[in-house]
Amino acid sequence: MTARDWTGHDAARTLRRPTDADDKYSRGVVGLRTGSTRYPGAAVLGVEAAWRTGTGMVRYLGPARAQDLVLQRRPETVTADGRVQAWVIGSGTDAAERDAAETAALRGILSGEVPVVADAGALDLVPAASAPVIVTPHARELARLRETLGLAAEAAADEEARERAAVETAEVLRGVVLSKGAVTIVAAPGGWVRRIATGKPWLATAGTGDVLGGVLGAVVAGASAAGRTSLDDLAACAATAAWLHGTAGTVAATGRGGAGGPIAALDVAEALPAVVAGLLVAP
Repeated sequence: MTARDWTGHDAARTLRRPTDADDKYSRGVVGLRTGSTRYPGAAVLGVEAAWRTGTGMVRYLGPARAQDLVLQRRPETVTADGRVQAWVIGSGTDAAERDAAETAALRGILSGEVPVVADAGALDLVPAASAPVIVTPHARELARLRETLGLAAEAAADEEARERAAVETAEVLRGVVLSKGAVTIVAAPGGWVRRIATGKPWLATAGTGDVLGGVLGAVVAGASAAGRTSLDDLAACAATAAWLHGTAGTVAATGRGGAGGPIAALDVAEALPAVVAGLLVAP
């Protein structure tokens, strides 16, 4: 099994440049239920990334501390519940610390009709989801998810094994799997599988996964607003988000000079507009 590489040309076909006929709703509204009192920064990073990717509106619902920090950084963010075309849940949360009210709210999102990007502290709820889902686990989270699904959870030793694990998980989950790593693998039921090798080792730093969640939420919201919500469509969104995230990380790192230098997660988010703009004008 060898996945095809996802390229900038592929990513460009997934995105859509706004037109004079668009408004904030037709461009896509992404809702984030992320961050926690312990990890409020995850909310800030995901919201920042969603705006920087080019969504029409961001709604944020979360703890007061995280909400205050989000509004300090991005005052245009809406903090009231309402219409969304994609959700991002779980980033910066811990399932062991989740109360009954939050569990009920997440289950409600996962039983809805709009696509859901699930990460970190929401992954344990995904097997019961009826909404279209994209999961974004790192290796240890994927192993735990596979155990929950009744699959072998042994570590994948090489890229081919990681591909097989992602494909098998996607089939059983009936959703899209974005397996994070130095090479990201995206799989959907039916054999759709791609690899994304953009990015630099400097991306291996705290918070960059939260940025990826925001990017993916924005891309999915745009596709959802355009009526493209099949699992193959969502897999293309996931691969595109990984490509944008990795390329933004490269831009941020190489901007430090030489072969690249240390970056923080917000640096990746701040590099996104130029990456998106370059992608949309590429031949």
